[in-house]
Amino acid sequence: MAVGLRHFTARAGNGSGEPILDADNGEELVHVQPSVSVAVGDRAPESPGTLYITTRQVIWLSELDREKGYAVYFLSLSLHAVSRDPEAYPSPCIYTQIETEADEVEDESKDSDSECSEVLDLSKIREMRFIPSDANQLDTLFQVFCECAELNPEPIEEGEEEGHNWIFSADQLEDEAGAGDDVEWHFSQNPTNTIGHSNGHHDLASSVLELQINDQRFEDAEEMEQDSDTGHHHQSQQ
Repeated sequence: MAVGLRHFTARAGNGSGEPILDADNGEELVHVQPSVSVAVGDRAPESPGTLYITTRQVIWLSELDREKGYAVYFLSLSLHAVSRDPEAYPSPCIYTQIETEADEVEDESKDSDSECSEVLDLSKIREMRFIPSDANQLDTLFQVFCECAELNPEPIEEGEEEGHNWIFSADQLEDEAGAGDDVEWHFSQNPTNTIGHSNGHHDLASSVLELQINDQRFEDAEEMEQDSDTGHHHQSQQ
């Protein structure tokens, strides 16, 4: 279930320190990147703040306004990528797409776009950009995003296995291969795409297991037919 972007103001040290994490449930701080601006939706970038990446979520806290901060769980990030194309966005950044509850219904008229209104409605924000002051940090940030996203796989909903029962684990396939004499199983690993990472559908981020079946029965049938033809040829010569 998508949660989307949300406000975050829980700071340690009387509201002036690092974000307060859910340590009781194992959340840990992985990376801290100062001097990062955030652009929410189509809005102009905020004043620089600090980006905190944890094992569960991405948190941005303003350096000027202690009451301003945003957070989004990795489970709500459907995609993140490095953007360096000035035609796509003026500044190099980490581009993210956010799943929201509003994705399940039709969009309202863009004329009343909440992203540009006076009051920001975070429930309708589907895009966010993190803009570090040092663009050389983009690759490091992207790598940390990927590693933490892998720690938060999308839950498998009930009934989903029935709809995709043609996908097997490597162990299952090896068991099946050992049980049959006529079927030979081949596996190959495809490298991951390092340009972008899809958090919701991990086939873009993880190696894809390909199944190829080579049924030897067809080759055996051809060999038997050739042997039969050869036998008849010898008999006719006699």
